[in-house]
Amino acid sequence: MSDTNEQKGMIRRFLDAPPDSVGKTVFVAVALCLVASMVVSAAAVALRPIQEENKLRDKRINVLQVAGVYDENVPVAEAFADFEPHVLDLSRGAYSDQFEIETFDALAASDDPAIVRALDEDPAGLGGQMQAYRMIYLLRDDAGDLDKVVLPIEGYGLWSTLYGFIALEENGNDIFGLQFYQHGETPGLGAEVDNPRWKSLWNGKKLFTEEGQLAITVAKAAPPAGQDYHVDALAGATLTSVGVDNLVKFWMGQAGYGTFLERLQAGEID
Repeated sequence: MSDTNEQKGMIRRFLDAPPDSVGKTVFVAVALCLVASMVVSAAAVALRPIQEENKLRDKRINVLQVAGVYDENVPVAEAFADFEPHVLDLSRGAYSDQFEIETFDALAASDDPAIVRALDEDPAGLGGQMQAYRMIYLLRDDAGDLDKVVLPIEGYGLWSTLYGFIALEENGNDIFGLQFYQHGETPGLGAEVDNPRWKSLWNGKKLFTEEGQLAITVAKAAPPAGQDYHVDALAGATLTSVGVDNLVKFWMGQAGYGTFLERLQAGEID
């Protein structure tokens, strides 16, 4: 009984205290924090499906754009249906039937140990590991022949990891376009990777020389192979340019899509 009376006395003293007392101030602050956190958590859970849908739509728009077929008057899902997705085993340079196309993106985003391998060298700044399987996209012409190959790429710039796509012609050597859809580079400097003028410089460049050597370079001066393999570095953004140079060379090399591109150029992959 005494405990009950003591509790009632504490509650009464709290209620009778001035509104600006320490106890009431702390109580109100804690209560507001709890209510706000519950509202934010509930909103995050409720909005997650919409956020994921928007993220997928944005990714598809970037695939359409880098392949040169984006039309804002055509529904994204309808236009994207023309693409043929494949899960690529990078080590073999061949398509894999180990994963379901519909669920692969979610699996890849989770860094599942089944699809991740360690890197002996990490020039692209991927944190010492990379996905051993990647989702790629093929676009065919009206006759059913291969027209474009869209490959996801990523790597570290100056302040952030840049995520994007590179689109190649059917020969697996000529670049049709390159663009990034996510990064945190400096506005007006490294963020100029989004500048349409700079992105247009990639169109028509080549990856490999006639001898099969990877020669594409992002730099102030052209490489020995010549202008066909050169993209001007971003003015005032040396480290971002170096990052893009490293990541493109990495993904187009043997650690990335190199084996696949060799097989594509040899006519072993349709």
